[in-house]
Amino acid sequence: MSRVTLAIIGGGLVGASLALALQAGAKARGWKIVLIEPFAPGHAWQPSYDARSSALSFGSRQIYQRLGRWQEISQRAEPIKQIHVSDRGRFSTARLSASEEGVPALGYVVENAWLGQCLWQGLDKDVVSWRCPAQVTRMEPQEGGYRLTLDDETLLECDLAVLADGGRSGLREQLGVGVRHRPYDQSALIANITPGEAHDGMAFERFTDDGPMALLPLPENRCALVWTRQGMDAQRLADLDERSFLSELQSVFGYRLGALKQVGVRHLYPLALVEAEEQVRPHLAILGNAAHSLHPIAGQGFNLSLRDAQALADALLDSESAPGDFAVLQAYRERQRMDQVLTVGFSDQVTRLFSSRLPLVSVARNLGLLGLDALPPAKRWFARQAMGLGTRPDV
Repeated sequence: MSRVTLAIIGGGLVGASLALALQAGAKARGWKIVLIEPFAPGHAWQPSYDARSSALSFGSRQIYQRLGRWQEISQRAEPIKQIHVSDRGRFSTARLSASEEGVPALGYVVENAWLGQCLWQGLDKDVVSWRCPAQVTRMEPQEGGYRLTLDDETLLECDLAVLADGGRSGLREQLGVGVRHRPYDQSALIANITPGEAHDGMAFERFTDDGPMALLPLPENRCALVWTRQGMDAQRLADLDERSFLSELQSVFGYRLGALKQVGVRHLYPLALVEAEEQVRPHLAILGNAAHSLHPIAGQGFNLSLRDAQALADALLDSESAPGDFAVLQAYRERQRMDQVLTVGFSDQVTRLFSSRLPLVSVARNLGLLGLDALPPAKRWFARQAMGLGTRPDV
């Protein structure tokens, strides 16, 4: 049986980011970190029209700059120079501009495969090791840490177990961690689109009575589409042939980017707000979608998880106590509590407000968009939320 200081269960974007944030301090302290991941990372990035992507806020760029990975990430990070917000069938619109906020970009859209490669290549093999492909089938709390049983029956002990294995975490359930689950009665249709005209770094948030949609700029003049609809209607859209799908999308989105020319593979994801009722226990921390899964339309989910990972790393490295010390983990939780409350609340309320078909709500959001464009303080507040800086008074 081997023992490590930290076992990060889930070597995806959140788990790898935590390992990056910890590794320099861990090396100085003689800590050993293991990433346990069921899917082996590729050795080389392969371009794909259909690659899934993530929207990184400006605040996330700052974190990756601090971790020394932004230069590599930025090679295929499409900057969001403006955000155009509109409500279908109504005259109100709002525009957010990077130049008005004094930043090079409000955010960036990066293909997940590229982001993953940049993170994994930055890991120090002297500090961070991989168990991959491998899965943890059982977690047992014990004095001073956790004992993990892997799917090959090997055992691993750790001072701190970090659960970052996704929103459908079976280990979270096995440990008896409850969740608050609020379904949106919507599914997200995800696909890449090629528009007829250059997107010029413009991101679009379009709200309709059937659900919100986002069209985000990608390299090679592609756009990442996130289109939320009721479950059966989302399935209908996913089953349409390419020409019919583009025609229906065009009728909802309009011609701001000319005629839409191509759509890639379409994926459907049922949507709900899911929050773990516990995020820390002695020798245990829960991160990423296992801690909180948000609606994708506001683009806040991964960015919040990245801030959590950075805050957890800071808490562990700033303390003289052992990494699994409950007081240290509780201090991390309290530090991030307000960020999570505000970010989850912002994402949830925007989703519910702009998905409502009630006439009075429609009028209110129409006036809200007008006010947002007309009142600089409101616009500044909304822009800071979009940039991932709204819960950080120090920035």
